[in-house]
Amino acid sequence: MQFNSVNGTALAVFVAIAAIVAVALAAAASLAPTAGAQQVVTRGDAIGDSPLVDLAAALADPAAYAGEQVVLEGTVVKACQMKGCWMELTAAGAARGIRVTFKDYGFFVPTDSAGQAARLEGTFETNFFSPEDADHLIEEGVSLVRNPDGTATELSFVASGVELRIPAAGQ
Repeated sequence: MQFNSVNGTALAVFVAIAAIVAVALAAAASLAPTAGAQQVVTRGDAIGDSPLVDLAAALADPAAYAGEQVVLEGTVVKACQMKGCWMELTAAGAARGIRVTFKDYGFFVPTDSAGQAARLEGTFETNFFSPEDADHLIEEGVSLVRNPDGTATELSFVASGVELRIPAAGQ
């Protein structure tokens, strides 16, 4: 076989493409989670240095944390299936949790967040819902207790930042 400028150009193009593919594969491999590593999904603001509060203790005495920015940890037991505009967080082994919404409706969580460990920063608030609003939330899967007149009162948590930990495959 005779080597000429056409063969040389084709070889140079082939070598350049092979190098680009090798670099891309190496970059993709470095970004892939390692075995046993968790993926962290963040939404909203970065979690700051607010005090960590036990979720069960906060639910037992929410007035103790009124107006205070705190960090909560727990497990997501359900999330809004429409667009992830709320989630319910519980502490390990707890039967009761709290509904979490997101500050200024500014971000959402993945709709498949149930089962993930969560860390969030924000504040507690009390919400009052009309019978129609309560109906809507119940249809979306929110656990509300109705007042005798059909309205509902709810203690919730408004998160300014969320971290979700997705376990690695096989964990």
